[in-house]
Amino acid sequence: MSIKIGLAGNPNCGKTTMFNDLTGSTQYVGNWPGVTVEKKGGKLKWNKEVEIVDLPGIYSLSPYTLEEVVTRDFMVNDKPDAIINIVDASNIERNLYLTTQVLELGIPTVVALNMMDIVKKNGDKINIEKLSQSLGCPVIETSAIKGQGIKKVVEKAIEISKESNINNFKLELSQEVENPINNIENILSRSDFNKTINSRWLSIKLFERDKNILEKNKFSKEILEKAENITKKCENEFDDDSESIITGERYDFIGKVISKTVRKNSKNDETTSDKIDKIVTNRFLALPIFALIMWGVYYIAVSSLGTIVTDWTNDTLFGDIISGNVSTWLEGLGVADWLQGLVVDGLIGGVGAVLGFVPQIMILFFLLSLLEDCGYMSRVAFIMDRIFRKFGLSGKSFIPMLISSGCGVPGIMATRTMENDRDRKMTIMLTTFIPCGAKVPIIALFAGAIFGGASWVAPSVYFLGIIMIIICGILLKKTKLFKGEPAPFVMELPQYHIPTLKSVLMHMWDRGKAFIIKAGTIIFVACGAIWFMQSFNWSLEMVDASESILASIGSVFAPIFAPLGFGNWQSAVATITGLVAKENVVATFGILFGIAEATEEDPTLIMNVAGMFTAVSAFAFIAFNMLCAPCFAAIGAIKREMGSWKWTWITLGFQTGTAYLVALLINQVGNALFYSGSVVGAVISIAIVLVIIIGILLSAKKETSMNGKVQLSYTK
Repeated sequence: MSIKIGLAGNPNCGKTTMFNDLTGSTQYVGNWPGVTVEKKGGKLKWNKEVEIVDLPGIYSLSPYTLEEVVTRDFMVNDKPDAIINIVDASNIERNLYLTTQVLELGIPTVVALNMMDIVKKNGDKINIEKLSQSLGCPVIETSAIKGQGIKKVVEKAIEISKESNINNFKLELSQEVENPINNIENILSRSDFNKTINSRWLSIKLFERDKNILEKNKFSKEILEKAENITKKCENEFDDDSESIITGERYDFIGKVISKTVRKNSKNDETTSDKIDKIVTNRFLALPIFALIMWGVYYIAVSSLGTIVTDWTNDTLFGDIISGNVSTWLEGLGVADWLQGLVVDGLIGGVGAVLGFVPQIMILFFLLSLLEDCGYMSRVAFIMDRIFRKFGLSGKSFIPMLISSGCGVPGIMATRTMENDRDRKMTIMLTTFIPCGAKVPIIALFAGAIFGGASWVAPSVYFLGIIMIIICGILLKKTKLFKGEPAPFVMELPQYHIPTLKSVLMHMWDRGKAFIIKAGTIIFVACGAIWFMQSFNWSLEMVDASESILASIGSVFAPIFAPLGFGNWQSAVATITGLVAKENVVATFGILFGIAEATEEDPTLIMNVAGMFTAVSAFAFIAFNMLCAPCFAAIGAIKREMGSWKWTWITLGFQTGTAYLVALLINQVGNALFYSGSVVGAVISIAIVLVIIIGILLSAKKETSMNGKVQLSYTK
């Protein structure tokens, strides 16, 4: 008989780490029926009869956010056999709020008291036995990051799932609140309501006027009127609304539990995390520290250690060993020249050019995973909220942007949890400005070919993305479509801790494997098509690349990119093929200039790319490909999340238009400053950008003025 166990907890409580440890490689990802929040599930590693469901991180079961609705519906409707409630023991009072709500449902529950290693390090003590008695359920100490106590927790959950009436919890309320709840419960007991739902929990929901529960259970008018009268009477006595009354009662109960079970170390009021946060979240130091850390991350991944491994992979592994041996082998078999070209120059040259950057990408993801697992990236979200809010943006927008540093698709999908539709749409339009893993090879290629591996290139592109998000966010907020106050952003900051190598490597692989899979599928097919088009003309005759189908297509689009500094057909087709997958930009250059012919003395790919660009036009090329419309997979995600082709085209047009204007400014102004370029061209490009910005601001001002007149007229 199969057993279904749900994992519930606050964000950053260690839930995902525990889920990964329990399920290993048996995870699956899907969507909850009827909604768009992603769910993760998997089979227990040592018992395939047990299914573990990783529920969204939430602070309560009140239906304010989509995650809360999904989690509560799972518990009420899907009826899991047991719940493991992960509680951050270092912030136990805040976490127990959700625990009281979970226990009220009557589902067999085990409380996993996580991060106990931090509690002990701080010198605090928690009486596990008394806590278990107070909550009426088993409580087990765990440290998910160290893998301690996890097996014991899940085995206890399996054990209690087979027992009846294991959950003995009842929220202790003051007599003034207990009486109204009992009266509503008595009314329900005499009616024909859904008997499968815990009646006390349902009574509290009626008292709170929970709209979600009222709609789903379709209570009779008589029940609703009686419950409303009871609730109003209690509200009058407390001079407060019913939901706030219950919230206060919960915290009163939690306070009593804490006083009986937790002993704080009075000598150490300030934790290590508090001391670190005084520096890294400081109003003046936070941004410089963040910039310095990201510079270090990109320096190690792209400019130093990553470059050494990537150079060897490109020049030696793919350039000499694989291409050389395959070419010799095919010649020995007497294979036709065109087929040799397809395999060596097309498939190996193109895919190899992309895979050559895997070491840099994996190192980047490894370092980002370290920052996330130690707790620093949560602080970055807090820091960015402080900045974003000044410009009318929500700090919640930074979470999808953070995810987009791995891949734009899950970053776009992460906007689903934003309650404000305006903020969600705007975040979708801006989130792919952050360089994803597929864009890193473009940065790395040009950093090596044009800038001599300079350490400032990659971080500057990353911060260009953030700057453009802020600038575009300000302008979009001025338009009619996105006006309004940003949604509030609440986030629990976890305690700092030393990440485990296993967890970091797992996160690194989760991000990096998509890049490798894409190289073996989409990029592989695209490389074959690109090689064919650059080897044949429209009459299907083998010709030089300059007379090929690819050259003729590129020549049509090249004039469009000429003002940006890369008006040659090779750059044009590389940019266009990048719409299929951003890795194709490098793959196209790899096929056109060939890593197959590269040697240590003549790294052909680097040499040819360097010959086509100046430093200014190269940075303009990078900027355009970072900010323009993303790959087809991300475009598909935009369509799903926006819900219409109209909004999808608006998004793609906005992104590509922004990319064009930024690249235009970089090239024209940069040439005027550094290469004695046309000052007139620089002035015209600046004027174009200013006219567009002023036009947006004036239209917003006009609209505000019109709204004011309408309001004034209405008032009169």
